[in-house]
Amino acid sequence: MSGSLSTAEADAVGALIQTNDDIPEESEMILSDDAESSQVFAPPPRIAARFSRPSAARRKSSAASSRRNSISSQHSHQSNRSYRNSCQSHHIAQHLRRTSILESRKARLADRAVHAEQVRLRAALAKATPRGSNSEERALAAQRAREQKLAQVAATCAEEVRRAKKVAEDMRERKAAEERRYRLEMEEKLADAEKRRLEYKRNTRRPRTASSPTNEPLKKVSSHPALSSEAAAQKIQNAWRARSRKNIVNAWSELGFSLDKVHETKFEDITALLSAKEVLETAEKILSLFGLVTEGDAATTGTTIRTFLSAYMILGHPAHVLSRDGDQEQDLITKAKDFVFSFESALSKLTTYNYYRPSPMRLETILLAHGTFVTAFDDWKARDSTALIETMVASFVSLDAIYQSVKDKTTDEVANDYKNGIRDNQIILLSKIKKLAGPERALQLIRKAIRESRRGRPKKKPAGEVVRPRVAIDSPVSGTSLSEESSAAASQLTAAGDSPTSEGHQANSLSKIFTAIPPNRIVVHELFLDKEYVIDASPTANVRDALNREVCDAMRRGFENGESALWTSAMAENIRTKLLRLLKPGNSMHTLISDTLDPDLIDNQSRQGLFSYEKFFSFMANILPKLCAPVRDPEVKALADELQEEGSVPEMIEKLFKLLHVIDLLSLDYSNFLIMNAAPALIKEAPGYEQREFAKDLKAGRITLDRTRRWWRHAAINMHTEADRRDPWNEPQPMNRPTPQKIYARGLVDLAIATPPLKDSELPETLELDRARISRIRTDALRITTVGGILLTAKNLLKRDVRSQWKQEANRMWETLKDGYLKEPNTPSKILSLLESSHPMPPTTRAQLSSTITRLLTQAESGKLSDPVMKVLFQRLKTHIFNRVSASSSGERVRAASTATEGLATTGLPEFVNQVGDIVEQLGKISEVDRKCHGQWYEDIAEEVDRLASEGEVLTRSSSAESSAAGTTSSSE
Repeated sequence: MSGSLSTAEADAVGALIQTNDDIPEESEMILSDDAESSQVFAPPPRIAARFSRPSAARRKSSAASSRRNSISSQHSHQSNRSYRNSCQSHHIAQHLRRTSILESRKARLADRAVHAEQVRLRAALAKATPRGSNSEERALAAQRAREQKLAQVAATCAEEVRRAKKVAEDMRERKAAEERRYRLEMEEKLADAEKRRLEYKRNTRRPRTASSPTNEPLKKVSSHPALSSEAAAQKIQNAWRARSRKNIVNAWSELGFSLDKVHETKFEDITALLSAKEVLETAEKILSLFGLVTEGDAATTGTTIRTFLSAYMILGHPAHVLSRDGDQEQDLITKAKDFVFSFESALSKLTTYNYYRPSPMRLETILLAHGTFVTAFDDWKARDSTALIETMVASFVSLDAIYQSVKDKTTDEVANDYKNGIRDNQIILLSKIKKLAGPERALQLIRKAIRESRRGRPKKKPAGEVVRPRVAIDSPVSGTSLSEESSAAASQLTAAGDSPTSEGHQANSLSKIFTAIPPNRIVVHELFLDKEYVIDASPTANVRDALNREVCDAMRRGFENGESALWTSAMAENIRTKLLRLLKPGNSMHTLISDTLDPDLIDNQSRQGLFSYEKFFSFMANILPKLCAPVRDPEVKALADELQEEGSVPEMIEKLFKLLHVIDLLSLDYSNFLIMNAAPALIKEAPGYEQREFAKDLKAGRITLDRTRRWWRHAAINMHTEADRRDPWNEPQPMNRPTPQKIYARGLVDLAIATPPLKDSELPETLELDRARISRIRTDALRITTVGGILLTAKNLLKRDVRSQWKQEANRMWETLKDGYLKEPNTPSKILSLLESSHPMPPTTRAQLSSTITRLLTQAESGKLSDPVMKVLFQRLKTHIFNRVSASSSGERVRAASTATEGLATTGLPEFVNQVGDIVEQLGKISEVDRKCHGQWYEDIAEEVDRLASEGEVLTRSSSAESSAAGTTSSSE
């Protein structure tokens, strides 16, 4: 071995030195002489490090993940340095190391390629998977949420600005009051100083004497003369009274009841504090100190105390106490400030110096401020209580109207449930009304309101004996035969409805025009909705009269062209056919008409010129009163008198026109009579009949359920969105999911409470027979919103209470806008003059209200509500109707109806309790009938929508899990 240390040995020595810190240094080592000659010493670490420096050709170590840092690489490196002379082994090691590095890199790149291909395939599969796109619904929901959020922000900002202004105004008034108080105090101090100065000037000063004391003995002079027993008693009483007044002031001060404390304390806490017995007793004592409470009258004392404490509540929490911010409320706040500030100023001046007795000037100021405040408070309370009484009386009357409409149209059990629930709510309302208005006035108001409500309610339709044709009255029909006749009529209607119609669309339309009787399916559906349904001739009356007029004009031209015989026989045969439809074969009247108006006989007489129209009209004048119902007696009598008068050919043709019109009315009466007899059997079979007809239309392909599915899906999405918005953090549980009944109610309300017109794509196939009814509800809802928006704007401009009911103005505006919003150019001026006639207004308010009316009517005419007031009212109306329609039990319906008036008053629509009640009743009937007739299809659609929603949710979750896994793998690599 060489005398110098090799690199490996130096490294070993350095490592040994680093691990053993107790090895002595070179200077501490003591060596013997023998050892010096035969032993090689290891150099110190610092010197060994100099000899063991790595060469410049050595490569730096790579990252921790490189193979060059492994154990095998270090071993090969050391071996290479130890055996530099063996070149062959050096090249082999380098070649093997390079090959292994390349192989590992190729394997790693192959794994990455395989993983990238897998990720690409999964992404393509997820992209190709069909998904239900609801971007449009999300956009609409986002837009609605944005508008709602903007409205909330605007309302919050307005409230903050108003509050800031009010705080600033309060601060200014408080500073002004403090300045006035300081000025008064300064004046009082100056007056006291002047008083003391004058008193000091009046007192003579003692003469100046020598300062040296005199030798004369001092005379004992009594400083106070002897008091009598009366004077001593009076002094003791004055001291005792001053002490009592001091205790009262100290007790009030210990309560810490001030305006600042009321303002800083929560409304609920301060309400509980004011109701405490200790506070009431202390308030009574402090008020008696200022002469505001008289002893002996407990009722007056309690009222005075409550009014005094209400002043603090009005100033500390005006938003909770006052229902609105009008001129009267501002005046009340101002007078409450004057009273409270004068009271606290006088209270702060009660000291030992004045024996805790307020000065006469301050007492007069407090009494004046208290009187003005009490007057303003009573006026405000009277107006507020009047509005509350009107609202509760309207609720009482609404409940009575609900019971009157339910008791005759439902079973006894349901009617009893309604009766019990309505009676309980009416008792509660009656007790509240008596408390506010007094027992006598409450009963008087309720009786008057119920009388007006029942007088304005439409009377019942005429009884069966009134609308029954006289032929049916005269014919001996027993009860059994009448029931058999009803069953036969029902079976006839059902069979006629079941038979396939071979006529085309134009033929059906012509048949509807020529007859006033609608198809059987419509008759059954309307009877199912209303047991007292009768056919109304008004929808087709004008069209049929026009057709009859055309026929009569053609007959007049035929007479002029010499075709009188042909037209006479045709007209007689037409009248004969219509009259025979009203009678049964074999009846004496049927035989008489058949023989008298024989077509062959009339044709022969017309050809020979022997037919007499006078005899024909005389026969008709005698026979029509025997065929008509009692309700048609005036019209038939007038026609009979006119038929017996002589006239020319044009007058004769005009008589034929009137005769045809009356015969059409008789046919309509007879049809209503048959429907009335067959109504029980038809109503009993109505659900099954409508189900069969709907199933036939589906099977024949005349209708599909596409619109119904879309309608149900939108309602379900809206309900689930609202549920998630109410509780976004909870996971959707089955018990929290909206029920099918709620979803149906939401869809029905969204369909009915919307701006007209009703489009075909919006109406589901199951509600096709209720198209006209839903369109009418849409029109009424828009008219309610329009009139309510105009009245609400007028109340705000005139500083009136929004809960006050302007029923007369609302009814007159309702009738004015019935035919259209801008059908006449002067409609806005009419409405403005209608409001101005009962509520005078200044010119500026009139101009502003006129522009508002024009804007609202224009939006209502176009069906696009962009005004914030209209949008808010329309949404509140929809929410109110949905809450009442979605009630499942009779108890929930009664509760919703009992709070309907109050809810509408809060909403801003207190005048439309009856109209909203009618809409709710119609939607309730539509819901009940529709679910009975088409319930099975709704269940299938609900299951299908739930299944698709579950599949979509699972697919979304799996896709999100795969995406998260792919992201985790990529990040690890």
